[in-house]
Amino acid sequence: MNFYALMFRQASFVFLFLGGILFSSSFTHPDAAEELTWEAWNSGYPRGIKEKKIILVDAYTDWCGWCKKMDRDTYANQEIIKKINKSFVPVKFNPELKQTYYIDSTAYSGRELHAMLSKEYSTGYPTTYFILTTKNKIFINPGYENAEQFAKTLDRIVAAAK
Repeated sequence: MNFYALMFRQASFVFLFLGGILFSSSFTHPDAAEELTWEAWNSGYPRGIKEKKIILVDAYTDWCGWCKKMDRDTYANQEIIKKINKSFVPVKFNPELKQTYYIDSTAYSGRELHAMLSKEYSTGYPTTYFILTTKNKIFINPGYENAEQFAKTLDRIVAAAK
């Protein structure tokens, strides 16, 4: 086999191999892991209102060990991710950050927004707030929950929103 024929054959193999990789990667495997994409309050809250979805607000602080455990164990669980992606707009909220948060055109500090969400009760961290946008209700779920417990909580909230 001459040099050019050999090069053509090798180049053809490379193109077929790369084409196969590109073709197979364009399909999502049915068991592919879903991801949970958290939004900030100022984007997630209006989206939840507009789409009439339940707004799940994870109130946390940087120093909270149970918050980190819930992120690592509960929010990383595939069943939890699927449930949240289906019925909720997930919002991460750290009331200790110096930011401005909006409800319609009214501005609030993190502490003010947290006081409104918690109805002035001390709930600790983590606390999950569920805003039922179609019923104008807030459910408060204080403390850490493992994936099994939190899956039941999510199911109860979805049922309450109907």
